[in-house]
Amino acid sequence: MQIKEIIERISKQIGKPLSDTELSYKTQLVNEILEWKQKRNAVILGHNYMDPILYHTVTDFKGDSLELSRKAVDTDREVIVFCGVRFMAETAKILNPDKTVLLPSENAGCSLASSITAQHVRMLKKKFPGTPVVVYVNTYADVKAEADCCCTSSNAAAVVKSLKSDRVVFLPDEFLAKNTARQLGRHIMCPKLVKGNGNEIEFDVNQDYQMIGWQGRCEVHEMFTAEKVQEARKKFPDLLVLAHPECPPEVAEAADFAGSTTAMAKYIGQSYARRYLLLTECAMGDNIAAVYPEKEIISLPRIRCPHMNEITLEATLKALKYNQYVIEVPEDIQVRARGAIQRMLELC
Repeated sequence: MQIKEIIERISKQIGKPLSDTELSYKTQLVNEILEWKQKRNAVILGHNYMDPILYHTVTDFKGDSLELSRKAVDTDREVIVFCGVRFMAETAKILNPDKTVLLPSENAGCSLASSITAQHVRMLKKKFPGTPVVVYVNTYADVKAEADCCCTSSNAAAVVKSLKSDRVVFLPDEFLAKNTARQLGRHIMCPKLVKGNGNEIEFDVNQDYQMIGWQGRCEVHEMFTAEKVQEARKKFPDLLVLAHPECPPEVAEAADFAGSTTAMAKYIGQSYARRYLLLTECAMGDNIAAVYPEKEIISLPRIRCPHMNEITLEATLKALKYNQYVIEVPEDIQVRARGAIQRMLELC
């Protein structure tokens, strides 16, 4: 099938048909990206939250953070273009220090990654000496460098269990930590950072907690509520509800299934239900709808990650043509962060 036909099919399947002018423009962009990808000996990695046309036309590998981390290790290409956000591109660079890693937009950040610093992790390690520290891959490289092991939403519980420790520090996603603790039957507390007081951390020390979390949240997933789930079920009695573990615990509990983006996609692919509510970034629903046009994918509300939205066809083409934006990670941080990432890949 020709690129133009693929783009036209995808746009219709997700309910966003293009005009002839738009179709011609996007077809030209995709063809140019494919040409430059070959010229640069590049591989394009696309996260599940990418725009559907970009996701289904120019990427060589698609998936969630764990899948793309593995693909970053395996690639033999000289250039890696990461269609995702900065912490993902940093991970690719850490795993491929001798390769050129490009992020199409320098504004593709992450509310979770920005919620914690390396200093915060060092403060927690001082409070809990000898306690293993697990950090979600949705963190920047200097935070990973302070950790014993990384995890993703798809392997968080497995990583915590593998450490065989009575207490684990789990950072920075408050809701992923609480959902993981519930899954493992562990008590958890998320300390409060008291600002203006030497950046000290406030603790409830009256209980012996088995997991120490943080108060970072995804600006998309924190918007979902259990009330919205109930409203959707009343409107669509045959609805299957799938939630990302970054959602609040009461939302994850109200869902029929909770898992990573790839786990949700597999669940839908193997299910015979006709209608699904996805409690995650809305582009994910569009990407699934493009693959399974016979299934109805509902987003209530429809929330687009502003950081993922920075990665466009235009930005991807510029990344290849002008070698922008090059990701650099200081060598000492690379070495320490690589250990935490590799331990995750070895464990799960």
